Amino acid sequence: MTVVTRFAPSPTGMLHIGGARTALFNYLLAKRNGGRFLLRVEDTDKKRSTDEATQAILDGMEWLGLTPDDPPTFQSKSADRHVACAMDMVEAGKAFRCYATPEELQARRDEGETKRAAAKDDSLSDDEKASLRAEADVLLAPYRSPWRDGGTPPSPDSSYTIRLRAPDEDEMTVRDHVQGEVTLKTREIDDLILLRADGTPTYMLAVVVDDHDMGVTHVVRGDDHFRNTFRQLPIYWAMGWDVPEFAHVPMIHGSDGAKLSKRHGALSTLAYRDMGYLPEAMNSYLVRLGWSHGDQEIFTLDEAASVFDLNDINKAPGRLDLEKLGDVNAHFIREVHESRLLDLLSPEIAKLADLSDELTERLQQALPTLKERGQTLPQLAESCRFLWDSNADNLNKKARKALQEDGLKRLSDIREALDQSDSWTIEALQHVLESYCAAHTLSMGQVGPPIRAALTGGLPAPDLAPVMYWLGRDEVLARIGKHLSA
Repeated sequence: MTVVTRFAPSPTGMLHIGGARTALFNYLLAKRNGGRFLLRVEDTDKKRSTDEATQAILDGMEWLGLTPDDPPTFQSKSADRHVACAMDMVEAGKAFRCYATPEELQARRDEGETKRAAAKDDSLSDDEKASLRAEADVLLAPYRSPWRDGGTPPSPDSSYTIRLRAPDEDEMTVRDHVQGEVTLKTREIDDLILLRADGTPTYMLAVVVDDHDMGVTHVVRGDDHFRNTFRQLPIYWAMGWDVPEFAHVPMIHGSDGAKLSKRHGALSTLAYRDMGYLPEAMNSYLVRLGWSHGDQEIFTLDEAASVFDLNDINKAPGRLDLEKLGDVNAHFIREVHESRLLDLLSPEIAKLADLSDELTERLQQALPTLKERGQTLPQLAESCRFLWDSNADNLNKKARKALQEDGLKRLSDIREALDQSDSWTIEALQHVLESYCAAHTLSMGQVGPPIRAALTGGLPAPDLAPVMYWLGRDEVLARIGKHLSA
Protein backbone atom coordinates (compact mmCIF):
# COMPACT_ATOMS: atom_id res chain seq x y z
CA MET A 1 0.00 0.00 0.00
CA THR A 2 1.31 3.43 -0.96
CA VAL A 3 1.09 5.83 1.97
CA VAL A 4 -0.80 9.00 1.02
CA THR A 5 -1.12 11.90 3.45
CA ARG A 6 -2.64 15.30 3.09
CA PHE A 7 -2.60 18.70 4.74
CA ALA A 8 -5.99 20.37 4.47
CA PRO A 9 -6.05 23.95 5.82
CA SER A 10 -8.99 26.33 5.64
CA PRO A 11 -8.13 29.71 4.07
CA THR A 12 -10.02 31.64 6.72
CA GLY A 13 -6.79 32.84 8.32
CA MET A 14 -3.02 32.64 8.04
CA LEU A 15 -1.00 29.44 8.31
CA HIS A 16 -0.06 29.34 11.99
CA ILE A 17 2.68 27.19 13.50
CA GLY A 18 0.22 24.54 14.71
CA GLY A 19 -0.91 24.03 11.14
CA ALA A 20 2.67 24.15 9.91
CA ARG A 21 3.59 21.35 12.31
CA THR A 22 0.63 19.28 11.12
CA ALA A 23 1.74 19.79 7.52
CA LEU A 24 5.28 18.83 8.50
CA PHE A 25 4.18 15.59 10.19
CA ASN A 26 2.13 14.63 7.13
CA TYR A 27 5.05 15.43 4.83
CA LEU A 28 7.50 13.38 6.90
CA LEU A 29 5.18 10.38 7.17
CA ALA A 30 4.77 10.28 3.40
CA LYS A 31 8.50 10.65 2.73
CA ARG A 32 9.42 8.09 5.39
CA ASN A 33 7.30 5.51 3.59
CA GLY A 34 8.09 6.48 0.00
CA GLY A 35 4.54 7.77 -0.37
CA ARG A 36 2.82 10.94 -1.52
CA PHE A 37 2.07 14.17 0.31
CA LEU A 38 -0.89 16.23 -0.90
CA LEU A 39 -2.27 19.71 -0.18
CA ARG A 40 -5.98 20.46 -0.21
CA VAL A 41 -7.34 23.95 0.48
CA GLU A 42 -10.70 23.57 2.19
CA ASP A 43 -12.38 26.70 0.86
CA THR A 44 -16.03 25.71 1.10
CA ASP A 45 -16.73 28.50 3.61
CA LYS A 46 -16.92 31.23 0.98
CA LYS A 47 -17.92 33.95 3.45
CA ARG A 48 -14.76 33.53 5.52
CA SER A 49 -12.27 32.23 2.96
CA THR A 50 -10.02 34.85 1.39
CA ASP A 51 -7.57 34.91 -1.48
CA GLU A 52 -5.06 36.55 0.86
CA ALA A 53 -5.21 33.67 3.33
CA THR A 54 -5.01 31.12 0.52
CA GLN A 55 -1.87 32.74 -0.84
CA ALA A 56 -0.38 32.98 2.65
CA ILE A 57 -0.88 29.23 3.09
CA LEU A 58 0.75 28.46 -0.24
CA ASP A 59 3.62 30.87 0.49
CA GLY A 60 4.12 29.40 3.95
CA MET A 61 4.28 25.87 2.61
CA GLU A 62 6.72 26.93 -0.09
CA TRP A 63 8.92 28.73 2.45
CA LEU A 64 9.08 25.65 4.66
CA GLY A 65 9.94 23.47 1.69
CA LEU A 66 6.89 21.24 2.23
CA THR A 67 6.16 20.81 -1.45
CA PRO A 68 3.15 18.60 -2.27
CA ASP A 69 3.61 15.85 -4.81
CA ASP A 70 0.64 17.09 -6.84
CA PRO A 71 -0.61 20.63 -7.44
CA PRO A 72 -2.86 21.90 -4.61
CA THR A 73 -6.54 21.07 -4.92
CA PHE A 74 -9.46 23.24 -3.83
CA GLN A 75 -12.37 21.62 -2.04
CA SER A 76 -14.98 23.94 -3.52
CA LYS A 77 -14.32 22.58 -6.99
CA SER A 78 -15.61 19.16 -5.93
CA ALA A 79 -19.00 20.35 -4.67
CA ASP A 80 -20.94 18.40 -7.32
CA ARG A 81 -19.13 15.22 -6.30
CA HIS A 82 -19.99 15.83 -2.65
CA VAL A 83 -23.67 16.29 -3.49
CA ALA A 84 -23.71 13.14 -5.61
CA CYS A 85 -22.28 11.08 -2.74
CA ALA A 86 -24.92 12.42 -0.35
CA MET A 87 -27.69 11.43 -2.76
CA ASP A 88 -26.11 7.98 -3.17
CA MET A 89 -26.42 7.55 0.59
CA VAL A 90 -30.06 8.63 0.46
CA GLU A 91 -30.74 6.04 -2.25
CA ALA A 92 -29.04 3.37 -0.14
CA GLY A 93 -31.09 4.26 2.94
CA LYS A 94 -28.01 5.47 4.82
CA ALA A 95 -29.10 9.11 4.70
CA PHE A 96 -32.47 10.82 4.63
CA ARG A 97 -34.32 14.06 4.05
CA CYS A 98 -34.92 15.95 7.27
CA TYR A 99 -37.63 18.63 7.33
CA ALA A 100 -36.82 20.09 10.73
CA THR A 101 -36.48 23.85 10.41
CA PRO A 102 -33.77 25.93 12.08
CA GLU A 103 -36.48 27.57 14.17
CA GLU A 104 -37.71 24.20 15.44
CA LEU A 105 -34.20 23.10 16.31
CA GLN A 106 -33.49 26.36 18.13
CA ALA A 107 -36.77 26.08 20.05
CA ARG A 108 -35.75 22.56 21.10
CA ARG A 109 -32.39 23.83 22.39
CA ASP A 110 -34.01 26.78 24.15
CA GLU A 111 -36.49 24.51 25.88
CA GLY A 112 -33.68 22.23 27.00
CA GLU A 113 -31.69 25.15 28.42
CA THR A 114 -34.81 26.44 30.19
CA LYS A 115 -35.44 23.09 31.85
CA ARG A 116 -31.76 22.75 32.81
CA ALA A 117 -31.87 26.18 34.45
CA ALA A 118 -35.15 25.39 36.18
CA ALA A 119 -33.63 22.24 37.69
CA LYS A 120 -31.40 24.48 39.82
CA ASP A 121 -34.39 25.95 41.65
CA ASP A 122 -33.93 25.06 45.33
CA SER A 123 -37.65 25.34 45.97
CA LEU A 124 -38.20 22.14 43.97
CA SER A 125 -37.97 18.64 45.39
CA ASP A 126 -35.12 16.35 44.42
CA ASP A 127 -37.50 14.29 42.28
CA GLU A 128 -38.72 17.39 40.44
CA LYS A 129 -35.14 18.52 39.82
CA ALA A 130 -34.17 15.07 38.55
CA SER A 131 -37.17 15.02 36.22
CA LEU A 132 -36.29 18.42 34.77
CA ARG A 133 -32.66 17.41 34.29
CA ALA A 134 -33.72 14.24 32.49
CA GLU A 135 -36.02 16.20 30.18
CA ALA A 136 -33.23 18.72 29.51
CA ASP A 137 -30.76 15.95 28.70
CA VAL A 138 -33.14 14.54 26.09
CA LEU A 139 -33.69 17.93 24.46
CA LEU A 140 -30.00 18.84 24.49
CA ALA A 141 -28.71 15.42 23.45
CA PRO A 142 -27.19 14.95 19.97
CA TYR A 143 -30.06 15.35 17.56
CA ARG A 144 -31.81 12.29 16.19
CA SER A 145 -34.30 13.41 13.57
CA PRO A 146 -37.91 12.19 13.61
CA TRP A 147 -37.57 11.72 9.82
CA ARG A 148 -34.63 9.28 10.09
CA ASP A 149 -37.06 6.40 9.49
CA GLY A 150 -39.13 8.14 6.84
CA GLY A 151 -42.29 10.19 7.09
CA THR A 152 -44.51 12.54 5.15
CA PRO A 153 -43.10 16.02 4.44
CA PRO A 154 -45.01 18.87 6.12
CA SER A 155 -45.85 20.18 2.64
CA PRO A 156 -44.83 19.33 -0.93
CA ASP A 157 -42.50 22.34 -1.13
CA SER A 158 -40.97 22.03 2.34
CA SER A 159 -37.25 22.68 2.45
CA TYR A 160 -35.05 19.97 3.89
CA THR A 161 -31.52 19.04 4.74
CA ILE A 162 -29.87 15.72 3.97
CA ARG A 163 -28.77 14.00 7.16
CA LEU A 164 -26.70 10.88 7.70
CA ARG A 165 -28.40 8.25 9.81
CA ALA A 166 -26.27 7.94 12.93
CA PRO A 167 -25.18 4.41 13.90
CA ASP A 168 -27.68 2.35 15.85
CA GLU A 169 -24.99 0.19 17.47
CA ASP A 170 -24.09 0.84 21.10
CA GLU A 171 -20.47 1.88 20.63
CA MET A 172 -17.90 3.08 18.11
CA THR A 173 -14.15 2.60 18.45
CA VAL A 174 -11.31 4.56 16.87
CA ARG A 175 -7.79 3.16 16.90
CA ASP A 176 -5.51 6.15 16.80
CA HIS A 177 -1.71 6.14 16.41
CA VAL A 178 -1.35 8.84 19.06
CA GLN A 179 -4.43 8.66 21.28
CA GLY A 180 -4.67 4.88 21.33
CA GLU A 181 -7.98 3.02 21.24
CA VAL A 182 -10.91 5.26 22.10
CA THR A 183 -14.54 4.15 22.36
CA LEU A 184 -17.61 6.40 22.22
CA LYS A 185 -21.27 5.66 22.86
CA THR A 186 -23.15 6.11 19.60
CA ARG A 187 -25.90 8.03 21.39
CA GLU A 188 -23.35 10.86 21.55
CA ILE A 189 -23.39 11.09 17.74
CA ASP A 190 -26.08 13.12 15.99
CA ASP A 191 -27.75 12.62 12.65
CA LEU A 192 -25.10 14.58 10.82
CA ILE A 193 -26.12 17.15 8.20
CA LEU A 194 -24.53 16.27 4.85
CA LEU A 195 -26.28 18.82 2.64
CA ARG A 196 -27.67 22.10 3.90
CA ALA A 197 -31.14 23.32 2.99
CA ASP A 198 -29.63 25.30 0.11
CA GLY A 199 -28.08 22.11 -1.27
CA THR A 200 -24.48 22.93 -0.38
CA PRO A 201 -22.31 20.21 1.19
CA THR A 202 -21.03 20.49 4.74
CA TYR A 203 -17.40 20.24 5.78
CA MET A 204 -17.98 16.84 7.41
CA LEU A 205 -19.15 15.34 4.14
CA ALA A 206 -16.65 17.12 1.90
CA VAL A 207 -13.58 16.12 3.90
CA VAL A 208 -14.46 12.43 3.82
CA VAL A 209 -15.29 12.39 0.11
CA ASP A 210 -12.11 14.29 -0.74
CA ASP A 211 -9.91 12.07 1.41
CA HIS A 212 -11.36 9.00 -0.30
CA ASP A 213 -11.07 10.41 -3.80
CA MET A 214 -7.47 11.54 -3.16
CA GLY A 215 -6.57 8.07 -1.91
CA VAL A 216 -5.57 9.30 1.53
CA THR A 217 -4.41 6.38 3.67
CA HIS A 218 -3.37 8.28 6.82
CA VAL A 219 -5.17 11.27 8.32
CA VAL A 220 -2.81 13.20 10.59
CA ARG A 221 -4.42 16.26 12.16
CA GLY A 222 -4.84 18.15 15.44
CA ASP A 223 -6.63 16.43 18.29
CA ASP A 224 -9.26 19.19 18.20
CA HIS A 225 -10.64 17.15 15.27
CA PHE A 226 -10.76 13.90 17.21
CA ARG A 227 -14.49 13.99 17.92
CA ASN A 228 -15.11 14.72 14.24
CA THR A 229 -13.63 11.33 13.45
CA PHE A 230 -16.54 9.60 15.19
CA ARG A 231 -18.95 11.64 13.08
CA GLN A 232 -17.07 10.96 9.86
CA LEU A 233 -16.61 7.20 10.24
CA PRO A 234 -20.30 6.47 9.47
CA ILE A 235 -19.87 8.26 6.13
CA TYR A 236 -17.07 5.85 5.18
CA TRP A 237 -19.26 2.94 6.23
CA ALA A 238 -22.32 4.26 4.40
CA MET A 239 -20.31 4.59 1.18
CA GLY A 240 -18.58 1.24 1.61
CA TRP A 241 -15.14 2.88 1.58
CA ASP A 242 -11.91 1.86 3.31
CA VAL A 243 -11.29 3.84 6.47
CA PRO A 244 -7.87 5.55 6.67
CA GLU A 245 -5.59 5.28 9.66
CA PHE A 246 -5.78 8.20 12.08
CA ALA A 247 -3.28 10.11 14.18
CA HIS A 248 -4.59 13.03 16.20
CA VAL A 249 -1.74 15.23 17.36
CA PRO A 250 -1.96 17.20 20.65
CA MET A 251 -2.17 20.95 20.34
CA ILE A 252 0.73 23.33 20.93
CA HIS A 253 0.53 25.26 24.19
CA GLY A 254 2.39 28.29 25.46
CA SER A 255 5.45 28.00 27.68
CA ASP A 256 3.17 28.35 30.71
CA GLY A 257 1.04 25.39 29.64
CA ALA A 258 -1.94 27.57 28.68
CA LYS A 259 -3.67 27.46 25.32
CA LEU A 260 -1.44 29.06 22.72
CA SER A 261 -2.19 32.71 22.02
CA LYS A 262 -0.49 35.69 20.41
CA ARG A 263 1.19 36.57 23.69
CA HIS A 264 3.00 33.21 23.52
CA GLY A 265 4.05 33.69 19.90
CA ALA A 266 1.04 32.21 18.11
CA LEU A 267 1.89 34.05 14.91
CA SER A 268 1.56 33.15 11.28
CA THR A 269 4.32 31.02 9.82
CA LEU A 270 5.39 33.83 7.50
CA ALA A 271 5.68 36.15 10.51
CA TYR A 272 8.53 33.96 11.74
CA ARG A 273 10.15 34.27 8.33
CA ASP A 274 9.86 38.05 8.59
CA MET A 275 11.33 37.91 12.12
CA GLY A 276 14.48 36.36 10.70
CA TYR A 277 14.07 32.64 11.28
CA LEU A 278 15.25 30.15 8.66
CA PRO A 279 12.84 27.56 7.25
CA GLU A 280 15.14 24.68 8.15
CA ALA A 281 15.23 25.95 11.73
CA MET A 282 11.44 26.17 11.90
CA ASN A 283 11.11 22.62 10.58
CA SER A 284 13.71 21.31 13.00
CA TYR A 285 12.08 23.05 15.94
CA LEU A 286 8.52 22.08 15.03
CA VAL A 287 9.31 18.41 14.45
CA ARG A 288 10.70 18.19 17.99
CA LEU A 289 7.65 19.98 19.38
CA GLY A 290 5.78 16.83 20.33
CA TRP A 291 7.90 14.19 18.59
CA SER A 292 11.24 12.66 19.47
CA HIS A 293 13.79 10.22 18.16
CA GLY A 294 16.36 9.17 20.70
CA ASP A 295 18.41 12.08 22.05
CA GLN A 296 18.77 13.93 18.76
CA GLU A 297 17.72 17.56 19.08
CA ILE A 298 18.51 19.02 15.64
CA PHE A 299 17.15 17.56 12.41
CA THR A 300 17.37 18.47 8.79
CA LEU A 301 14.24 17.71 6.79
CA ASP A 302 15.89 14.67 5.21
CA GLU A 303 17.13 13.39 8.56
CA ALA A 304 13.67 13.66 10.08
CA ALA A 305 12.06 12.00 7.06
CA SER A 306 14.38 9.02 7.39
CA VAL A 307 13.23 8.18 10.93
CA PHE A 308 9.78 9.72 11.43
CA ASP A 309 7.24 7.43 13.08
CA LEU A 310 3.71 8.29 14.21
CA ASN A 311 4.15 6.15 17.30
CA ASP A 312 6.85 8.52 18.56
CA ILE A 313 4.46 11.46 18.80
CA ASN A 314 3.81 12.45 22.40
CA LYS A 315 0.32 12.44 23.85
CA ALA A 316 1.01 15.57 25.91
CA PRO A 317 0.75 19.01 24.26
CA GLY A 318 4.00 20.55 23.07
CA ARG A 319 5.08 23.84 24.62
CA LEU A 320 6.29 26.71 22.47
CA ASP A 321 9.67 27.91 23.68
CA LEU A 322 10.97 30.90 21.72
CA GLU A 323 14.37 30.74 23.44
CA LYS A 324 14.78 27.18 22.19
CA LEU A 325 13.67 28.24 18.72
CA GLY A 326 16.31 30.94 18.82
CA ASP A 327 19.00 28.42 19.74
CA VAL A 328 17.94 26.14 16.89
CA ASN A 329 17.91 29.08 14.46
CA ALA A 330 21.39 30.14 15.57
CA HIS A 331 22.61 26.62 14.82
CA PHE A 332 21.28 26.71 11.28
CA ILE A 333 22.60 30.22 10.68
CA ARG A 334 26.06 28.88 11.53
CA GLU A 335 25.52 25.98 9.11
CA VAL A 336 24.33 28.08 6.16
CA HIS A 337 26.77 28.68 3.32
CA GLU A 338 27.95 32.28 3.36
CA SER A 339 26.65 33.05 -0.12
CA ARG A 340 23.10 32.06 0.83
CA LEU A 341 23.41 33.77 4.20
CA LEU A 342 24.39 37.00 2.47
CA ASP A 343 21.29 36.74 0.25
CA LEU A 344 19.12 36.21 3.34
CA LEU A 345 20.83 38.96 5.30
CA SER A 346 20.93 41.63 2.59
CA PRO A 347 17.28 42.77 3.02
CA GLU A 348 17.91 43.22 6.75
CA ILE A 349 21.11 45.18 6.11
CA ALA A 350 19.28 47.33 3.56
CA LYS A 351 16.90 48.46 6.33
CA LEU A 352 19.91 49.86 8.21
CA ALA A 353 22.35 51.07 5.57
CA ASP A 354 23.01 51.65 1.89
CA LEU A 355 24.03 48.21 0.67
CA SER A 356 26.85 49.35 -1.57
CA ASP A 357 29.30 47.11 -3.40
CA GLU A 358 31.93 48.09 -0.86
CA LEU A 359 29.73 47.07 2.09
CA THR A 360 28.74 43.85 0.33
CA GLU A 361 32.42 42.96 -0.04
CA ARG A 362 33.01 43.61 3.64
CA LEU A 363 30.05 41.41 4.54
CA GLN A 364 31.34 38.61 2.34
CA GLN A 365 34.65 38.70 4.16
CA ALA A 366 33.18 39.05 7.65
CA LEU A 367 30.22 36.65 7.60
CA PRO A 368 32.22 33.44 8.22
CA THR A 369 33.12 34.96 11.60
CA LEU A 370 30.12 37.15 12.33
CA LYS A 371 27.46 34.49 11.68
CA GLU A 372 28.16 33.22 15.18
CA ARG A 373 26.79 36.48 16.56
CA GLY A 374 23.02 36.33 16.03
CA GLN A 375 20.05 34.08 16.69
CA THR A 376 17.97 35.74 13.97
CA LEU A 377 18.75 37.61 10.79
CA PRO A 378 17.92 41.04 12.28
CA GLN A 379 20.21 40.29 15.23
CA LEU A 380 22.95 39.24 12.86
CA ALA A 381 22.47 42.38 10.77
CA GLU A 382 22.80 44.50 13.89
CA SER A 383 26.01 42.69 14.86
CA CYS A 384 27.45 43.78 11.48
CA ARG A 385 26.72 47.46 12.12
CA PHE A 386 30.37 48.40 12.76
CA LEU A 387 31.13 47.50 9.14
CA TRP A 388 29.37 50.68 7.98
CA ASP A 389 28.92 52.71 11.15
CA SER A 390 31.93 53.95 13.16
CA ASN A 391 29.54 55.29 15.82
CA ALA A 392 31.90 58.28 16.03
CA ASP A 393 29.15 60.71 17.00
CA ASN A 394 27.68 58.47 19.68
CA LEU A 395 30.60 57.06 21.61
CA ASN A 396 29.71 55.12 24.71
CA LYS A 397 31.33 55.95 28.04
CA LYS A 398 33.98 53.26 27.73
CA ALA A 399 34.97 54.39 24.23
CA ARG A 400 35.23 58.05 25.28
CA LYS A 401 37.49 57.12 28.17
CA ALA A 402 39.74 55.06 25.86
CA LEU A 403 40.23 58.05 23.55
CA GLN A 404 41.85 60.32 26.11
CA GLU A 405 45.51 61.26 26.72
CA ASP A 406 47.58 58.03 26.56
CA GLY A 407 44.93 56.40 24.42
CA LEU A 408 45.15 59.06 21.73
CA LYS A 409 48.97 58.93 21.76
CA ARG A 410 48.95 55.17 21.24
CA LEU A 411 46.26 55.53 18.58
CA SER A 412 48.46 58.02 16.70
CA ASP A 413 51.45 55.67 16.85
CA ILE A 414 49.35 52.73 15.66
CA ARG A 415 47.95 54.75 12.77
CA GLU A 416 51.48 55.55 11.63
CA ALA A 417 52.50 51.89 11.87
CA LEU A 418 49.45 50.81 9.93
CA ASP A 419 50.02 53.46 7.28
CA GLN A 420 53.54 52.14 6.72
CA SER A 421 52.52 48.47 6.57
CA ASP A 422 53.20 46.91 3.18
CA SER A 423 50.56 44.22 3.62
CA TRP A 424 46.92 44.39 4.68
CA THR A 425 46.19 40.82 5.66
CA ILE A 426 44.87 39.65 9.01
CA GLU A 427 48.27 38.14 9.79
CA ALA A 428 50.15 41.30 8.83
CA LEU A 429 47.81 43.50 10.87
CA GLN A 430 48.12 41.24 13.88
CA HIS A 431 51.91 41.48 13.52
CA VAL A 432 51.72 45.29 13.51
CA LEU A 433 49.76 45.28 16.77
CA GLU A 434 52.02 42.75 18.46
CA SER A 435 55.18 44.54 17.33
CA TYR A 436 53.94 47.84 18.70
CA CYS A 437 53.06 46.26 22.04
CA ALA A 438 56.48 44.61 22.26
CA ALA A 439 58.38 47.78 21.31
CA HIS A 440 56.60 49.87 23.96
CA THR A 441 56.28 47.17 26.63
CA LEU A 442 52.51 47.38 26.52
CA SER A 443 49.83 44.72 26.65
CA MET A 444 47.05 44.37 24.10
CA GLY A 445 44.69 45.36 26.88
CA GLN A 446 46.36 48.79 26.89
CA VAL A 447 46.62 49.22 23.14
CA GLY A 448 43.38 47.66 21.95
CA PRO A 449 40.73 49.89 23.62
CA PRO A 450 41.58 53.15 21.83
CA ILE A 451 41.81 51.37 18.47
CA ARG A 452 38.49 49.62 19.03
CA ALA A 453 36.88 52.86 20.18
CA ALA A 454 38.08 54.67 17.06
CA LEU A 455 36.95 51.94 14.69
CA THR A 456 33.62 50.95 16.24
CA GLY A 457 32.76 53.62 18.78
CA GLY A 458 32.02 50.88 21.27
CA LEU A 459 29.86 48.76 18.98
CA PRO A 460 30.39 45.02 19.56
CA ALA A 461 32.98 43.60 17.19
CA PRO A 462 35.42 40.65 16.99
CA ASP A 463 39.21 40.81 17.30
CA LEU A 464 40.90 43.92 15.96
CA ALA A 465 43.01 42.43 13.17
CA PRO A 466 40.00 40.90 11.35
CA VAL A 467 37.99 44.09 11.89
CA MET A 468 40.72 46.20 10.30
CA TYR A 469 41.09 43.75 7.44
CA TRP A 470 37.33 43.79 6.69
CA LEU A 471 37.13 47.60 6.86
CA GLY A 472 40.13 48.05 4.60
CA ARG A 473 43.13 50.37 4.82
CA ASP A 474 41.41 53.58 3.73
CA GLU A 475 38.44 53.20 6.08
CA VAL A 476 40.61 52.26 9.08
CA LEU A 477 42.97 55.19 8.60
CA ALA A 478 40.06 57.57 8.01
CA ARG A 479 38.22 56.47 11.15
CA ILE A 480 41.34 56.79 13.28
CA GLY A 481 42.22 60.13 11.70
CA LYS A 482 38.79 61.54 12.52
CA HIS A 483 39.36 61.02 16.25
CA LEU A 484 42.92 62.27 16.15
CA SER A 485 41.84 65.52 14.51
CA ALA A 486 38.83 66.08 16.76
